[in-house]
Amino acid sequence: MMMEEEGVVENSERYRLCVNALKGFMDDAGFSDVVIGLSGGMDSSLVAVMCADALGADRVHGVLMPGPYSTDHSVDDALDLARNLGIRTRTVSIAEPYRAFEAALAEACGGKLSGLAAENTQARCRMVCLMALSNAYGWMLVNTGNKSEAMMGYSTLYGDTAGAFAPLGGLYKTDVYAVGRARNAQAADAGRVPPIPERVFTKPPSAELAPGQEDEKSLGVDYALLDRILIELVERGRAVGEASAVLNVDPALVARIAATTDAYAFKRALEPPFPQARFYD
Repeated sequence: MMMEEEGVVENSERYRLCVNALKGFMDDAGFSDVVIGLSGGMDSSLVAVMCADALGADRVHGVLMPGPYSTDHSVDDALDLARNLGIRTRTVSIAEPYRAFEAALAEACGGKLSGLAAENTQARCRMVCLMALSNAYGWMLVNTGNKSEAMMGYSTLYGDTAGAFAPLGGLYKTDVYAVGRARNAQAADAGRVPPIPERVFTKPPSAELAPGQEDEKSLGVDYALLDRILIELVERGRAVGEASAVLNVDPALVARIAATTDAYAFKRALEPPFPQARFYD
């Protein structure tokens, strides 16, 4: 029990550090309101809660952007989150603009826009929508990426890598879930409705850019193992062989992950700033 209590305290402190960093960045940049894409997933849900805690719900503007492969439950989860927080939302479908790009690019892309090009075009359609609202109303766009994605290059340049600040940029995916649990527990302890719907914690994470797509299948490793490896390689500076031995994990997998993080350093150089707190020892 003591270990669980210590974990909750640690994650509550991580949450506080992220919220304070977001508020400080906004104060320095001179923004009063934020705009955020709400996918119904864990990352955008937690960032929305952070924004509401940092600024007040009336200064947070959520945008649902369903596309060709969006599921009804993701839309429902995003709306439930917004209701729990009391934030305003609007819906801008990317289906029509994506179809326009699909038609315009088909010939140039060999007869059909498909695969990674099709998936990333959807992500960039969403960012066009968010930046249009940012420009129209003077709202700061908040990035919802996490450190696992950044290290693995699992993101779209000029798509979901955009934004002025990334509150979760210093946290690995498994810790995003843990911090979300801690924030929900804090609300429950205070007699309030936990802001993040339970289904957000239990459904497989997915960008919903292709039929049946799931993040862990695309990455080729589950987040629990990936994050353990990344912490050894990145936070503790271990070499591949040493990390493999410490974790008792296949050296080939550790080597693949190390090579991937090296290959996508150029992407990380283009991603927004994030809290510079010491989240890991």
